[in-house]
Amino acid sequence: MIMEGAYYNGQYLNRLERLGYSQAEIDNKLESTFEEMFYGPQGVRLCHFAGPDMMYIEDTGNHDVRTEGMSYAMMFCVQMNRQKEFDCLWRWVVTHMYLTEGENAGYFAWSCHTDGSKNSDGPAPDGEEFFAMSLFFAANRWGSGEGVLDYASWARRILHTCVHKGEEAGSGFPMWNPENHLIKFVPNCEFTDPSYHLPHFYELFALWSDECDRPFWHAAAAASRQYLRKACHARTGLSAEYAEYDGRPHRGDQPDRHDWFFSDAYRTLGNIALDAQWFGDKDGWAQETAAHIQQFFEEKEHGQTNGIYLIDGTPVEGNALHPVGLLATIAQGSLILDDACADEWLRRFFSTPLRSGPRRYYDNCLYLFALLALSGHYRIWFPQEAKV
Repeated sequence: MIMEGAYYNGQYLNRLERLGYSQAEIDNKLESTFEEMFYGPQGVRLCHFAGPDMMYIEDTGNHDVRTEGMSYAMMFCVQMNRQKEFDCLWRWVVTHMYLTEGENAGYFAWSCHTDGSKNSDGPAPDGEEFFAMSLFFAANRWGSGEGVLDYASWARRILHTCVHKGEEAGSGFPMWNPENHLIKFVPNCEFTDPSYHLPHFYELFALWSDECDRPFWHAAAAASRQYLRKACHARTGLSAEYAEYDGRPHRGDQPDRHDWFFSDAYRTLGNIALDAQWFGDKDGWAQETAAHIQQFFEEKEHGQTNGIYLIDGTPVEGNALHPVGLLATIAQGSLILDDACADEWLRRFFSTPLRSGPRRYYDNCLYLFALLALSGHYRIWFPQEAKV
């Protein structure tokens, strides 16, 4: 269905409108979802103010603040033109999560208590890549300010650290392997997480990062696209939470297994679909993979999203922790599909409310990403676009 992608033609398909939902219905759902997540009642919202000019997103299942959630929330804000909230989130990140000493200086602590004290002195690379991309989009959409609000300078600083960390002895480790250009699970581990691979971001980093690093990001985009073909099972489309550089699932130590299609891995399809929507799918691999996953869950669970599986489809004992998040990412695959099965996943998604209860954080973040993408509102913001 997609030949070029929005990067080339500027066209962002509103898949929900094509299915028959009115623009007013879609806009109302998008706005109400954001409002509920940011400003809903206690026990529903994820966002909390910390003083007059800072706010944070709580991981309600673990009662902490993560670079994952903060960077996701910043992307939500820039896509929905919410600069005030964006700035409040970013101030909290720089104030409490930025690491200024030790081997991880220049990165962000992946987890903090809600009072801002750090749970860890190490980073998680998915946070850094989303911080950088949301900051570039903020600079392009609103213009950079000064100091902490100099969005573009901060984005370039983050990416410079990600690439060049460790070039001096004893200075830590880069977030991307410099030889194969693949993102690591954490900087000091030589394996990866398929859901971290965002080639559509790397294509844009190659435009806006420090000039000396632009060839690296071009190579990273190509490497990640090739890697995802290895990590996603050819028949089911499923990927593992963690995987080796050759694509084989990385099991980890018992009982902490990560070789199955479980929470982290749900994001992989959403990323593949967005990459194809932005930069095209000329050989059809992304569409084929999305169709495999949708068909797998249609056949295995009749449209439900409760199971845990090895990537070949073998069931694993237990239930999915984040069934709404999984539903959302499967539906996001419909961004690049146009058949009856894809339409049915869209209907299921649009009729499903946000999750409530303590596990709502991850599910609802994936839900809003899917809603943005499927409504045509998850967009590339270029420097030449006027302020909105």
